[in-house]
Formats: sequence, C-alpha cells, structure tokens
Amino acid sequence: MNRKWIILGTVAAVVVAFVAGVVVFTSRSTQEVKQAVQTNSDALVRPHSPIFGNPAAKVTIVEFFDPSCETCRVFYPIVKRMVNASFGQVRLVVRYAPLHQGSDTAVKILEAARLQGKYWEALERAMATQPQWGAHDRPQPEMIWDLIGDIGLDMAKAKADAKGSTIEQLLRQDIADMQALKVDRTPGFFVNGTPLREFGEAQLKALVEQELKKAGAP
Repeated sequence: MNRKWIILGTVAAVVVAFVAGVVVFTSRSTQEVKQAVQTNSDALVRPHSPIFGNPAAKVTIVEFFDPSCETCRVFYPIVKRMVNASFGQVRLVVRYAPLHQGSDTAVKILEAARLQGKYWEALERAMATQPQWGAHDRPQPEMIWDLIGDIGLDMAKAKADAKGSTIEQLLRQDIADMQALKVDRTPGFFVNGTPLREFGEAQLKALVEQELKKAGAP
C-alpha cells in the first residue's frame, strides 16, 4: 500500500476515534447530570431562591449563575425576555455558582439588597457595570456598593447583612447544590429539571418550548 494512503488512513482513524470519544463523553456527561438531578431533585430550587416571573408558572428555568461571568451577563436579558414573553407560563429561579474570584462577595451584596426588597434593581446594576468591577485578573466586587448607592438602600444595614450568617448559609447551600447537580460552568441551566447540555440561546429556547408543550401550555 502507498505510504501516503497509510498515513491518511491512520489520520482518518484517529479523527474517527476522537469524534466517537467526544460523543461518548458528552453522552456520559449528560447521563451523569440527569442521574444527579434524579437523585437530588430538591437541590434544584430552595425556599430562599430568588424567583423572576409567575411563582406558579408551568415551566421553571433554574439558572446557576455567577455575577462575574461574562456569559451570564449576556444571557441575563435573554432569559428575562423569555420569561416576560411567556404570559406567566415560565419563571426563572436564580441559584448561585460563584466560580470566579470575588463572586462570593458580589452574591452577598445582591442578597443584602434583596433583604430590603431591592434585589432586581441591584442585579440589573451589577450586570450593567460588570466590566468595571468584575475583571478576572483583578476583581473589585466591593465597587458594587458604590454602583448601587442610588437604588434606595439603607447602606449601613446592607453592609452588615452582607457579613451575616444568614447570607453565608444561603451561599453555602447553593454551592452544595451546585456540586450535587454536577454544575461545573456558568451559566448552568435546567428546564423543569432537564439539563441544557448543548449550550446556546437557540438550544435554551427549544428546551423551554419543549417543556411548555409537555406542560400543556397554550
């Protein structure tokens, strides 16, 4: 056999093996996550989880979210539009996955604002200004305090609450649930318990539509 064809055949075999390995790995990962959801279904939504939209919606998007994550920032308005366009059929449940340095501080600030009924205002501002405070090489999450200074918070109380045990326990629970559900990147989406494994806006919309049909939504 010609040496050139031997080399090409070997390369082709390696490519096929690689692709097959990727497919098997993806399938195994999906199965692992599905199994984790079945085993830890209560880890998807907790009583303390922030909810955007109709609390009684037929479809629940659970997002494991990192305030410092650029992709989370991109998807934030996308998911909000999905909820707003659903006529009360879809809700968003926010869970925390503070994978970046300083993200835990950002979460605590947001939760301190929530104790005063200003969660979504604080989150909107934090997302809009993320490039200012969330640089991964030098994060400055404490800047968020100044950036949300005009949303009507009792700042002294908020700063004290951010250091308190209630918010610390909430954050620890979310991290434990993130690990139990095998979430290793952000944003991590589950729609009615089904993990989104092929990441993208179109894929998320398709999964939401699929679950709406299953739920018999008009």
